[in-house]
Amino acid sequence: MSRVCHFTGRSTRSGRSIARRGKAKKHGGVGKNITGVSKRTFKPNIQTVRAVVDGRVCRIKVSAKAIRMGLVIKPARRQYKAAKEKAAE
Repeated sequence: MSRVCHFTGRSTRSGRSIARRGKAKKHGGVGKNITGVSKRTFKPNIQTVRAVVDGRVCRIKVSAKAIRMGLVIKPARRQYKAAKEKAAE
């Protein structure tokens, strides 16, 4: 399964990494110069969580942003019975 959010559709994006050298003019230098531009990838913060989707509990990949936005509905906590109650049944 790919690195894609189930709700927001966030996925890996491509971009550039710019390498600069020199001292900025406002700090007394002659200015910054670009010495190299290389490709890079921006990866979203994808988490695998158990969530309720269409009334069923399943594992889905969700971005941290979607979790903070409240798009993920977590399943109810399981209520464990005590050992004495199990023996009585």
